[in-house]
Amino acid sequence: VQLVESGGGPVQAGESLRLSCTYSSRRHCMAWFRQSPGKGREGVAGVVNGGRATRYVDSVKDRFTVGQDNGKNVLYLQMNNLEPGDSGMYYCAAASYCVGLESTNYNYWGRGTQVTVS
Repeated sequence: VQLVESGGGPVQAGESLRLSCTYSSRRHCMAWFRQSPGKGREGVAGVVNGGRATRYVDSVKDRFTVGQDNGKNVLYLQMNNLEPGDSGMYYCAAASYCVGLESTNYNYWGRGTQVTVS
C-alpha cells in the first residue's frame, strides 16, 4: 500500500488546514498520526471499515474531522481552529487490523506533511 500526504504548511493560530492522503489500496483501518520534535508519534484521528466509524484523540475532538472518499481513494483531515500544539509532521497510515489509534498496529505509512502553527 502506498500513501502520499499533502496539504500541510504554515498557518496562524485559529486558522484551518485540510490534509489529504491518497492511497493505492484501502485497508480496514486508515488513520492520521503526528509527531513533533522530542515527542512520540501520536494518533490523531482514524476511520475503520470504509469510514463507518471514526476515532479521535481527545485534544482534537470538536476541531478536527476525518473523512474518507472511497471512490477517489483519499483520506482527509479537516483541521479547524488550529493551535500551536497541533504543529508537527502529520502521517497517513493504514492497517488491516487496529486497536484504537495505537501506532504499532499500523504497518503502512506515508512520508508525512509538515504542519506549523504559530
